[in-house]
Amino acid sequence: MGRVATDFAYLATIVAFILALKFLSHPATARRGNWIGAVGMLIAIGVTFAQKSVVSYWEILVGMAVGGSFGAVAARRVKMTAMPQMVALFNGVGGGAAALISLAEFHVLAPDPGRLHGDISVSIILSALIGSISFAGSMVAFAKLQELIQGRPIVYLGQQAVNGLLIAAVVAAGVAIVAGAEKQWLIVALILGALLFGVLFVLPIGGADMPVVISLLNAFTGIAAAATGFELENNVLIVSGMLVGASGTLLTILMGRAMNRSIANVLFGAFGQVTPQAAATAATDGGTVRSASAEDVAVMLAYAHKVVFVPGYGLAVAQAQHDVRQLADLLEQKGVEVSYAIHPVAGRMPGHMNVLLAEANVPYPQLEEMDEANSEFSRTDVALVVGANDVVNPDARNNQGSPIYGMPILNVDQANAVVVLKRSMNPGFAGIENPLFYNPKTVMLFGDAKDSITKLIADVKTL
Repeated sequence: MGRVATDFAYLATIVAFILALKFLSHPATARRGNWIGAVGMLIAIGVTFAQKSVVSYWEILVGMAVGGSFGAVAARRVKMTAMPQMVALFNGVGGGAAALISLAEFHVLAPDPGRLHGDISVSIILSALIGSISFAGSMVAFAKLQELIQGRPIVYLGQQAVNGLLIAAVVAAGVAIVAGAEKQWLIVALILGALLFGVLFVLPIGGADMPVVISLLNAFTGIAAAATGFELENNVLIVSGMLVGASGTLLTILMGRAMNRSIANVLFGAFGQVTPQAAATAATDGGTVRSASAEDVAVMLAYAHKVVFVPGYGLAVAQAQHDVRQLADLLEQKGVEVSYAIHPVAGRMPGHMNVLLAEANVPYPQLEEMDEANSEFSRTDVALVVGANDVVNPDARNNQGSPIYGMPILNVDQANAVVVLKRSMNPGFAGIENPLFYNPKTVMLFGDAKDSITKLIADVKTL
């Protein structure tokens, strides 16, 4: 395949990736964006196969068959509750691939003096370093989300100093390689050190911050891929990697703002670590928790003028999105105005609630972002909180001693009545009490969210 044709095909791939990102920015066009991105990747693969420099087609085909089969099966079988884990896993694999390519390039070029130019050596080191951190960190994030290890921050004395010394040693090894110490053991030591740092980097980060961590690690993988593109002189890798890196970085910043937290606080604050002081920060004002039956809540919903559903991770765990949609349709048939209030960090990954509700074919106009939803709560008769906790905690507004103080929340306590569907009184990711549960306007409907919604559907039908 000629150089001009190759460049033109790669340009088409780059345009496809940019368009895919554009369409993925809105739920209504996200499916189209996925297809455009897939077509762009197919073009890139086809062009790569057409190159004369391909050494072994069968090895590539075997790798594609193994990886493609695993990806297809995993994507079809994964539950929506496990989607964040899959995102972390696939993201980590991308970073690991970049690190392995760097190791292979170094192995080929370094033994021949003069072949490892300064720009290539810098690209190899960056790709190996960032890719390894992304791989190891993503695996820890996966293990935390999959509950293979505890979701709470894992900390020890002198942790920051150890991390600082380790990353300094890894960077020093990289500088030595760029300066001319082109030793195989040195880059292996760099990769192993970066892998260890990736593990230690994510261990002290709690489950509440996993959406931010996943976004940041996604940005790392993009940067590693772009550096790999410089190694291989491949424009598609450079552009697509920077697209992922830039979008991941922007998303990380936006997620941090949504929690009123700096990125440094997310990464080094061990947020979610349980302490007596944190556990006692909620101002319950001597209130008591009131529980209600499904029959009582059904009456509240059926005779309301406006009901706002507030989904949280508990909705994902219970796989109750289709039941929520059914309840909403039933209420609309009775003349009730229905909408959904979406907090940016509800769930365990960016857009988690949007994906869940889109799967249940909830009309897009009914999905309201936080600012839009907050302006509606004052005229809402019933706010139905389905498995959300920290994102509706009034302590974020009212209690300066709370670890979540200043975090923008959904102001469900401004509704005329609040119904919280929850399994128990256990705290959320932040590990603190929620005074909303003690508010005189709030009633608790305890139990599995799916079972509770099913009971509400049956009771509403009788009214």
